[in-house]
Amino acid sequence: MAIKVSHRSGREQYADIAALTGLRENGALAARIARSAVTIKGEMPNMDDIFEWLERCRGETFMEVDRIPFRELDAWSFDGRSGNLAHISGQFFQVEGLHVSSGGMYSAEWYQPIMCQLEIGLLGILVREFGGVLHFLMQAKMEPGNPNLLQLSPTVQATRSNYTKVHRGKPVRYLDYFMRPGRGSVLSDVLQSEHGSWFYRKRNRNMIIEVADDVPAHDQFRWLTLGQIGELLREDNVVNMDTRSVLAGLPGRSAPRARCSDTDLLSWIASMRCGNVVRADRVPLAAALGWIRGTSAIEHEQGRYFRVVAVSVKAGNREVAQWKQPMFEPCGPGVVAFLTRDIEGVPHVLARARLEAGFRDTVELSPTVQCTPGNYAHLSAADRPAFLDLVSSPAPSRVQYSALHSEEGGRFLNAVSRYSLIDTDESQAPLDPPDGFQWVSHGQLTALAQHSHYVNVQARTLLACLNMLTAAGAAV
Repeated sequence: MAIKVSHRSGREQYADIAALTGLRENGALAARIARSAVTIKGEMPNMDDIFEWLERCRGETFMEVDRIPFRELDAWSFDGRSGNLAHISGQFFQVEGLHVSSGGMYSAEWYQPIMCQLEIGLLGILVREFGGVLHFLMQAKMEPGNPNLLQLSPTVQATRSNYTKVHRGKPVRYLDYFMRPGRGSVLSDVLQSEHGSWFYRKRNRNMIIEVADDVPAHDQFRWLTLGQIGELLREDNVVNMDTRSVLAGLPGRSAPRARCSDTDLLSWIASMRCGNVVRADRVPLAAALGWIRGTSAIEHEQGRYFRVVAVSVKAGNREVAQWKQPMFEPCGPGVVAFLTRDIEGVPHVLARARLEAGFRDTVELSPTVQCTPGNYAHLSAADRPAFLDLVSSPAPSRVQYSALHSEEGGRFLNAVSRYSLIDTDESQAPLDPPDGFQWVSHGQLTALAQHSHYVNVQARTLLACLNMLTAAGAAV
């Protein structure tokens, strides 16, 4: 049945409903994924070996990151008229201004700096069976914005500017498996948004390709099971954002029922998009009212939200040995959490239809809470984000999962949030939630994450963590 909402064609809407129910037809692959998710001993025999490998990689290479004034950016400069900050090549990304006005539930108006990187990045993971168990080829990769520099990244993590060698660097290993059709079987291939609050309509191609060939793991790469990656997800700042995003696109088994039917869920998302009209106009960075450009940072006049800074990077074992670039740095740690409940025996999360100015389709499903609490400290409890107090100090017995994770370290500096899954009851999170929130089953969220512009990057991180918890519970 097609839903007659929004401007999309009946065929497109039918495809969306099929996406939600299609997992039930993919049982064989889901079973193979589940087997990998409960396997802790693989080609790398135990977790100690993996931690030792990561530490060895950290010791065998280096990265120095220093803050610098804007005048030392070399190949980057501010345009004399617009004030926009861009690379001399015209590639990579540009920092511009954005004027946002929205109506409906999220009525507001503001200006802000925004990253414009219209090229599509590639995030790809190679998969291969060893001993009947799927293994994932992971890379130990340093990024300047990561708090501990080295984290576990996908097999390939590159922008178009990277893999077309605009920076005149080394070739990207394993790229051909994702760029040349027929090198393997596609398990997942979807365009996903990145941070809609900091990027203007940025998308990455998230891919998982299964190969049968003998693919050697180079020094900074290792074949790991999903179970091993799940164990690493329990650690602070070990698995990077791009890995979390790609793994969230893996298919899984769907629950037979949910609080909200598939059709009603898609209708609710469409109504949220239609009911919240957003106008986001790119403007000169110099015209971004309320933002002040200093010698080393562009900051909001109230000291909130984020700042644009400049860094100098020296790195070993990267495509380029040294470079300078601007980065976005949030003004404090974030909090990202899903409230969870079992509804009639089926796991659900409380998702929010979140508006972000850089989204292509107005709103996407986000965690229940996704914010930097310091930005709201001056407001009364009634004016702060819903459920913020609950997720900021939950009862320990309610916390199913909690770890610190950083955002994409190639563009964002020290962007770290505490990610949590918190069990709730009717008194804390009612079955009839506030406007803008909806109970979504684990199966529905998994299905939507295999399609573009439904599940935002923070929710994809928590979905990857939830999948890990579900697999661990199935193994008990």
